[in-house]
Order: sequence, then C-alpha cells, then structure tokens
Amino acid sequence: MPTHETKKCPRCARPFECKVGNIAECQCSQVTLSYEQKAYIELQYTDCLCAQCLQALQFEQQLAKHHLKRQA
Repeated sequence: MPTHETKKCPRCARPFECKVGNIAECQCSQVTLSYEQKAYIELQYTDCLCAQCLQALQFEQQLAKHHLKRQA
C-alpha cells in the first residue's frame, strides 16, 4: 500500500500531505467535485492539488459555466 507523501501544489506551490494510501483521510476528499469540475481541473493540471486550490478551481469553473449560460 502506498504511503503518505508531501507534495507541492502545482497551482500555488504550497506543500501538502497526499494520502493516496488512505484516500478517505486525504485533504482532497474534503472537496466534492462534479464530473464537469473534475474535467475542468484535469485539463489544467496532471498532479494532485491542495484542498484550497481545488475549492478555488471549483468556484472558478462554476463562474465560467454561469458566464457561458448568460452569453447564450
């Protein structure tokens, strides 16, 4: 089973602990993302992000989606 590791968030450069060996306790499990939000993030990043950046990108995607609806 993989162990925990300290990673550097590719978005903000802050260190965080990735718990891939116990995903239920990983900091990223605090953020519930929709399929669209996951796809939006995966287009920009290929590695784990800290929970704060996941939340910021979740909000950013919601704003972008809302903006597109208003333009239609």
